[in-house]
Amino acid sequence: MKTNKLEKDWWKKAVVYQIYPRSFQDSNDDGIGDIQGIISRLPYIKKLGTDVIWLCPVYASPNDDNGYDISDYCDIMKEFGTMQDMDELLEKANAMDIKIIMDLVVNHTSDEHIWFKEAKKSKDNPYHDYYIWVDGEEGVLPNDLKSDFGGSAWEYVPACGQYYLHFFSKKQPDLNWKNPKMRKEIYAMMNNWIDKGISGFRMDMIELIGKEPMQMIRENGPKLHTYIKEMNAATFGKANLLTVGEAWRADIEKAQQYSNPDGSELSMVFQFEHMKLDKQPKTPKWDVTGLRFQELKEVLSKWQYGLEGTGWNSLFWNNHDLPRIVSRWGNDGKYRVESAKMLAMVLHGMKGTPYIYQGEEIGMTNIALSDIKDYRDIETLNMYKERLEEGYTQEEIIHSIHLMGRDNARTPMQWSDCEYAGFSKHEPWLCVNPNFHEINVDQALKDKHSIFYTYQKLIQMRKEMEIFSQGDYHLLDTSDQIFAYERNWNNQKLVVIANFFEKPCAFPDMDIEGMQVLLHNYEAMDGKQLRAYEAMILYKK
Repeated sequence: MKTNKLEKDWWKKAVVYQIYPRSFQDSNDDGIGDIQGIISRLPYIKKLGTDVIWLCPVYASPNDDNGYDISDYCDIMKEFGTMQDMDELLEKANAMDIKIIMDLVVNHTSDEHIWFKEAKKSKDNPYHDYYIWVDGEEGVLPNDLKSDFGGSAWEYVPACGQYYLHFFSKKQPDLNWKNPKMRKEIYAMMNNWIDKGISGFRMDMIELIGKEPMQMIRENGPKLHTYIKEMNAATFGKANLLTVGEAWRADIEKAQQYSNPDGSELSMVFQFEHMKLDKQPKTPKWDVTGLRFQELKEVLSKWQYGLEGTGWNSLFWNNHDLPRIVSRWGNDGKYRVESAKMLAMVLHGMKGTPYIYQGEEIGMTNIALSDIKDYRDIETLNMYKERLEEGYTQEEIIHSIHLMGRDNARTPMQWSDCEYAGFSKHEPWLCVNPNFHEINVDQALKDKHSIFYTYQKLIQMRKEMEIFSQGDYHLLDTSDQIFAYERNWNNQKLVVIANFFEKPCAFPDMDIEGMQVLLHNYEAMDGKQLRAYEAMILYKK
């Protein structure tokens, strides 16, 4: 099956819905979400209005890092189903005009991939050079590079008398992108998926593939963009697909390279500068402070200005690695609905491609588990062990996990107030958030004022009003509480005004006479003050 002929840069008007398959919908009652579960929920995604699914990894994997450790790129994890199920998902999504982009990990594989099984046998094995090796003596590390999941980034293999590099788990050895044969195999695999009918790729940790470990270079190595250009020319560049790279260390200049309008690299990148503004500078993500709101406005505006005409922005608050935004920067108690709608309006009013993470559209919240045994995330479990050894108290560590742990995003999707939130009839692989009785899809669909319908309206407006995808951006207000900006295009004006906090504040001094209210998270506008988390989108033609 081939993808349909699409308008150039079609993804500029698209809205993407991210699915974490393990937690989305279980169809066979084993407590684990699967592909047939996703198929059963396609009508829901269609109702929301999103036209693209970003599917987190479903490839064969021993699941050391929830599928981001791939043992076979051309097979499906048995817990999720079969390749026939995947073909059915593509066919049925295509019939609903829903495109699917695959999450692709080409920085590393699983240590159970056939390439690595062969590579570790000896230095002379044909697959040995598919990975990064350094001669050494056991116990004497090549250098001080660290794994993102804790400990050294080097692991010794006695059979070879060498260390291999792993920037994540030791079960995730890094691929050697200097090897042209390895690169050709990656490109052939990507083309196989393109031929199946997918509409693009989300490229996991793409900024690492140009690494020079013996020079202590992780991200943004000297040949990074050479490799991406080669990949583009050999695979998706000729197919008009959506491609987004995960790039934690990207700045404006690098993002302009990645998302150059000439189409030589990617459609866009995920950069995370705005998502670091509630932690202490130059510390791990677990060391949380309050949101630096002025910096948030400055950073988001910087990216809007910086990529105007020279690249393209991705717009997101949430993903499978981040805590729930309504718990993080909103109010997941009394003002959960108002703050979730406010955050949605601020983000979706900007220029770029918006991404919605499953459950965001109904205001799902963080989960506070008291026992570390209830958590599943490898990063969280490793951090807990390390910080205990460093002298942190158990209470301090659990508090950080409640705020920033990745399992906050991975609790099962809350479909109903039935047992296990309608996700499964079997105890799920990860605890369901206890608030599923109040926060669930069934409840949201019954309430015409729910968060769901705010997201639906935002998606509809982006499809129908070109100012959302085409208009330029200008920051309007610099108060301590208000985020306000305007978009202008073809003699049209769009204004977004939002109180980011619970405390009411004076309405900003700006001319909104004659402007139509497109969307508002309260029933009526006061005009003199902004109530707790009040937000609106105004329009004038």
